Amino acid sequence: MGSRRHCESLIRAGRVAVNGAVASIGDSADGEADHVTLDGRPVRAERHVYWMLNKPRGVLTTARDPEGRRTVMDLVPERKVRLYPVGRLDRDTEGLLLVTNDGELAQALLHPSRESPRVYRVVVKGRLSEGSIRKLEKGLRLETGVRTSPATVGRPHFEARHDRTTFTLTLIEGRKRQIRLSMKALGHSVLQLVRTRMGPLVLGELPGGQARRLTPTEEGKLQAHARRQGAPKGKGPSKPGSGGGGKPVRAGGGSRSGGRSSRGRSAR
Repeated sequence: MGSRRHCESLIRAGRVAVNGAVASIGDSADGEADHVTLDGRPVRAERHVYWMLNKPRGVLTTARDPEGRRTVMDLVPERKVRLYPVGRLDRDTEGLLLVTNDGELAQALLHPSRESPRVYRVVVKGRLSEGSIRKLEKGLRLETGVRTSPATVGRPHFEARHDRTTFTLTLIEGRKRQIRLSMKALGHSVLQLVRTRMGPLVLGELPGGQARRLTPTEEGKLQAHARRQGAPKGKGPSKPGSGGGGKPVRAGGGSRSGGRSSRGRSAR
């Protein structure tokens, strides 16, 4: 039917009914069991669709751009339903992005209180010191005045030849450009930033710039994770073979484990 805001406007206008009764904001309905109508005509529940893509650098995380720049939606060949990216990766950040029409699941994955982990592979200029690692683990104050929450830092690897350090950072709660601002506060420039995991989803070997439908197994894990995080049960996995079954689709032009960790909430 449209965006959440548009649907709410239809409800406020008295145009939506459930089982013959005019609906109000806050009412709930089962798309499969209840009879929902808009202006007297039946409304069918839209099947939830889930795509994983490996966002390349330079692509915008938005459903559309008024300036006509390339967006992540240009990488997804799905055209039957309206999809939206879950969360945001800034223009220079790469990696895993989930695109779906399941708003309740998206909310469960993104809300800080749900504590859904996101893992990033970070490459910075110079050697990351023990002191900097401790600050990331405990949280540090940014130039914006905001103090970050504790993060989990994977074992860093320093390459003297290239004067760079690679490590993983696991976040629960995050703010705009927080990783880049954190590294700036520690005296490091970010050379590469790649999200490799979001909740139960792992980027794996999906090539940059490509997208694929989640497999039935991945959909099941995602729904189970969302339910544990507090989202209502969705419509469940799609049937095997629908939409590609996990094979990459070209559209248009691992994180290390262990090492160091901190308890409690993580920060982006």
